Amino acid sequence: MPDSVFPPDAAPEPDAEEQGRLLFAAPCSFVAGATKDDAIPPDTLPEIAFVGRSNVGKSSLVNALTGQSALARVSRTPGRTRQINFFELGERLMLVDLPGYGYASAPEGERRTWQPMIEALKERQSLRGLFVIVDARRGLTSGDEGLLDWSAPRHRLHVLLSKADKLNRSESLAVLRSSAKSLESRGATVQLFSAHARTGIDEARDVLTAWLEGDGA
Repeated sequence: MPDSVFPPDAAPEPDAEEQGRLLFAAPCSFVAGATKDDAIPPDTLPEIAFVGRSNVGKSSLVNALTGQSALARVSRTPGRTRQINFFELGERLMLVDLPGYGYASAPEGERRTWQPMIEALKERQSLRGLFVIVDARRGLTSGDEGLLDWSAPRHRLHVLLSKADKLNRSESLAVLRSSAKSLESRGATVQLFSAHARTGIDEARDVLTAWLEGDGA
């Protein structure tokens, strides 16, 4: 079984790898960190949002995709991303790193302010899809399933089973297979990923590029 699963009509085009290489060779820079919905930047570029439980590896994913080790802040403490962070890639795409759901170190009152921002982001015309990051050791949880239901069917969905290097080959393929079966009805794609082992980066870039090119951007 390969390290990624795509429905037949959702597979990236054969030249997506080269397009992805060129896109992610472009400069990427931090644009804004929004703590209120009225602080979210104008939706002038296509956007891809990265969502998942706290400490699942969203910031590490952003850094791995862009090849910049310190672009997004990485912390061992769950919930340290306490705003919606926007990163502009090559003047063509906005990468959006959302606060983690589930346990977070921020106070409850502060966490409640995130929901209006996330709802506002969901309604933006610029949002092309969501990358849902899931800890491969846990598999899809009820929280992940709820997020997928909340996002579908309006948005494209791609699930990354992160920290796959913590599993052996048979374990990682088993969770990939079970996740693919659970996601089949939603039309979501899924892959294994590890920022630490630097595996699955090209596949994730291919998906982002295919979404961008498919919209004619």
